[in-house]
Amino acid sequence: MKYDFLILGGAGMQGKIVAKDLLSNKHSVFLADLYKNGLENFLKNKNVGFDFIDLRNIKKTIKLIKKIDPEVIINCAEGDWNVNVYKAALKAKKHVIDLGSEIPMTEEQIKMDPLFKKAGLVAITGCGSTPGVNNILLHYAHLLLDSLNTVEAGFAWDSNIKKFVVPFSIQSIIEEFTDPAPIIENGKWIKKVPLLNIEKRKFRKIGEQDCFFVRHPETFTFDYYNKKDGLKNVRFYAGFPKHSSDVIRSFIDAGLGSKKEVEIEGKKMKPIDMLSQSLRGLGYPKGYKEWENLWVNVWGKKMERKSKLQWNAL
Repeated sequence: MKYDFLILGGAGMQGKIVAKDLLSNKHSVFLADLYKNGLENFLKNKNVGFDFIDLRNIKKTIKLIKKIDPEVIINCAEGDWNVNVYKAALKAKKHVIDLGSEIPMTEEQIKMDPLFKKAGLVAITGCGSTPGVNNILLHYAHLLLDSLNTVEAGFAWDSNIKKFVVPFSIQSIIEEFTDPAPIIENGKWIKKVPLLNIEKRKFRKIGEQDCFFVRHPETFTFDYYNKKDGLKNVRFYAGFPKHSSDVIRSFIDAGLGSKKEVEIEGKKMKPIDMLSQSLRGLGYPKGYKEWENLWVNVWGKKMERKSKLQWNAL
C-alpha cells in the first residue's frame, strides 16, 4: 500500500497528534518510531502502517522512505536527528518538514536549502507552533514596517486542570530550562541562564506568568532573515504555569534530566531517556484542556517614525 505521509517519531506525542489530524482528513499515514507502545488504537485503522526505525542510521532511514514512498515526510522525532532526516529525504527525493531544533542544527539545515531546490524538493524546518506560528507573526508585522530594531517573541500556556502532563518532548523542555539561552543585544550574541532571568508578563486569557529566556531557533532565524533590515536585538521567552514548572524543576533537581550515562545491571542508560520512557503513558486527566499564547513584539520604524507592534495567536 502507498501512504500519503510518513511520520517519523510517530509514536510520540506530536506524531500522534499529526497522525490523528491527517486521518480525520482522509489521508493514509505510515508511522515509524523506536517504540510502538501507545499506537494500539491507531494500528486498528486500515489506513495506518507501522515499522521500527532508528534515525541514527541514515541508510536504513532511506530504505524505509523508499519502501513507503510517501508524498511527504513529517519528522516529529527529537530535533537531534533533523539533519539525518534531511539527508535521507534528499537521497530518497522526498519533500520533508519538521518541528525545529537547536540553532546549530537549524544552521546546518538552512545550508542544505540549495540542494533541495536543485532537486525540486521542499524542505521546511520549524513547522510546529513555535518555531512556526511566531515566524509567520513576525513576517506579517515586518510587512507593516520599513525597518526593524527589536523583536521579542515567545510562548506561554496554561490548563484548566492544574495537574502535570507532558506538554511536549520532556527532553526539549528540560533543555529549555537548563541550557544557556542565546540572545542578541545591540547586534552581539550573548548567553543568559534561563532560570536566573525570570520576569513576569501578562497574557490574554492566561494572565500573569513567569517567563524566562530559552534557547530557541527563532533567535537565529529572525536574525538570519531580517538583519539586513536593521534588526539589532532578538530575545525569545518561554512561560510555563506553576503546576508544570514545579514538577519540571523537581525532575532537574533529582538529576533525571541528565544526559550522562549511568550503568544499571550492566546496561548503560541516560536518566533523561529513562524519564522520557516513564512519562510516555502518563496521559491526561478527564476533561483536561490547554491553551497556548504565541506572541511577538516588534519595534521598528515606519516612514522614519518609531513604531511598536504586538501580535498574539491563541
